[in-house]
Amino acid sequence: MRHETIDVFRSFHAAYEVFEMPAQVMQSISLKRLFLDLATVFDGNLEIEKIASQELSAKSMLAQGVSEPRAISEDIAVVMRSDKAHPICADVLNMPLNWAPPETSKSELYKKHSHFKAHVELLGPDGLVKSDIVRLGLYGMLPNSEYGIRTHPAEEIYIMLAGMCFWRRGDEGYQSAGVGDRSHHASFLPHATLTKEEAFMSVYAWVGDLSTERYSYNGLPT
Repeated sequence: MRHETIDVFRSFHAAYEVFEMPAQVMQSISLKRLFLDLATVFDGNLEIEKIASQELSAKSMLAQGVSEPRAISEDIAVVMRSDKAHPICADVLNMPLNWAPPETSKSELYKKHSHFKAHVELLGPDGLVKSDIVRLGLYGMLPNSEYGIRTHPAEEIYIMLAGMCFWRRGDEGYQSAGVGDRSHHASFLPHATLTKEEAFMSVYAWVGDLSTERYSYNGLPT
């Protein structure tokens, strides 16, 4: 049923292209389709994925176009165009979105370690569509970057869409993650992210306490 709904949106999108609908209307239709497609990415057995998928589907009709889009870095776009990337990356690249480093913390150290990040919150308290159930969006990093150890009350999952990165969870060392791999973080589990020669793109979700007030950034691992 979910795939049938996505096909309907794609047919609707193609039909409107013929009539040259206003750009803002076209963006809204494309964003609705993106929400539904992302809902199918969260297809794992964890409850957090089920919640994310359900909320994307439920809120898809509320999605609106972005008035002032900002382009993504070419280093990240390259891995998203790769044959190895998840097919949804093509839709993401064609979508006008306001890519920018996240603003999860106001600390100077956090800001210093954020210039290499690309982020869009799609659903959540600060998202394109408001939600008090999930904080969900797209997140990537440039090559040769490290986003250090952080903790937060929300349970979190990342699903890799393109490229390669390395995740550190708790006391473990860094472990590689490629397209389709997941990194799941329980509430307050310390975790960090590293890239080497390749950039990456992912979709993430938070559930539980969505506030950033108790988010803590502790810098690079020693």
